[in-house]
Amino acid sequence: MNRNRVRGRRRSGFTLFEVLMVIVILGVLAAVIVPSFMGTGEQAKKDLAAQQVSTALRTPLELFKTHCGRYPTSEEGLRVLFERPSDETISQKWAGPYLQTADVKDPWSRALIYNSPGQYNQGAYDLSSAGPDGQPGTDDDISNWKRG
Repeated sequence: MNRNRVRGRRRSGFTLFEVLMVIVILGVLAAVIVPSFMGTGEQAKKDLAAQQVSTALRTPLELFKTHCGRYPTSEEGLRVLFERPSDETISQKWAGPYLQTADVKDPWSRALIYNSPGQYNQGAYDLSSAGPDGQPGTDDDISNWKRG
């Protein structure tokens, strides 16, 4: 009689086939959904870098120019927007700090490239990021001038 009761009871739980089907379905969903989210982080970094070089640092640089009569030189770099310059004449006019930190980096944690006077923006400054590949002078660079 004991044997009949065991045979007559339905087992609860999933079969191996059911578990494999769930795994396959989850794999297909992941293959469809994950790639659509992969590029958004990199595009956001590119957008942030473009905003940095075209807009965010423009105000501090223009304020420095208004107070000191010129943009920071390439030798002074962006650091002079945070730290008082050593040049006595400029130091007296300096009304900074113009930035909250001296460590200005792009979204890939690399220093921005600053040159003044600019090669592309003559009479002003060139500001750029080496972009995702980290190599200056390549097609993925992000700059405050038009490539032509």
